[in-house]
Amino acid sequence: MSRIQCERCLRPQTHCLCPLIPSLDSRTRVVLLQHPSEVGHALNTAKLAALGLRNAELRVGEVFEDLPALIATPGYRVALLFPGEDAQVLQAYSAQAQALPWLLVVPDGTWRKARKLLHVNPLLAALPRVTLSEVLPSRYRLRKAPGEGALSTLEAVVQALNVLEAPVLFDELLKPFEALIEGQIAAMGREVFERNHLR
Repeated sequence: MSRIQCERCLRPQTHCLCPLIPSLDSRTRVVLLQHPSEVGHALNTAKLAALGLRNAELRVGEVFEDLPALIATPGYRVALLFPGEDAQVLQAYSAQAQALPWLLVVPDGTWRKARKLLHVNPLLAALPRVTLSEVLPSRYRLRKAPGEGALSTLEAVVQALNVLEAPVLFDELLKPFEALIEGQIAAMGREVFERNHLR
C-alpha cells in the first residue's frame, strides 16, 4: 500500500514540507527545466525552488519544443545559469544602471543529465551563460558532489538571487531543503549517514 502524498510538494503527507515553503517575490524570473529522472527523486530541489518563488516556473522533459515561447518573455535579459568558459559573472542589479532583470533558465538533473538537456535542446545550449563569482559550500550532504563548487539546483538559484537582488536574501527557500535533508538522515539513521556520507 502506497503512502498518501501531498499533491503540492509531492512528499508523503506525514513529511509534508509545505509549511516551510515560502512564497517569495523576485525581480528575476526563474525557469527550471527538469530532466524526467529527477521528478520522483526524494530530494527534488527544483520543485522546492518553483514552489517557493512566485516568479518561477518548472517544466519537465528532455526536449522543450516550447522553449522559444518560454524565453520570449518581454522585459527580461535571458541567460542560462550554468558554468562555462564564456559565462558572465552575475552582479547585483544595483551595480548595473537601468539593467533589465534576468530571466534565468536553469537545467535540473545530475551534471550528466543537465548536459544532455543542453545537447538535445540546441537553443538552450546557444543561450548566453551566467555564473556565480563565488560559490558558497553546498549544504547537500546526501549526494556526493562531482567537483568543487557543485550545488543543488535550489542552492544555485538561491545564491544567484542573493547576488542579483542584494541586499534582499532568499535563504528562506533553503528551509524546506534543510528539513528534507535532516528527514532523510533521520530515516537512514545517523550511524549509516556518518559511515556513508561523512568522508
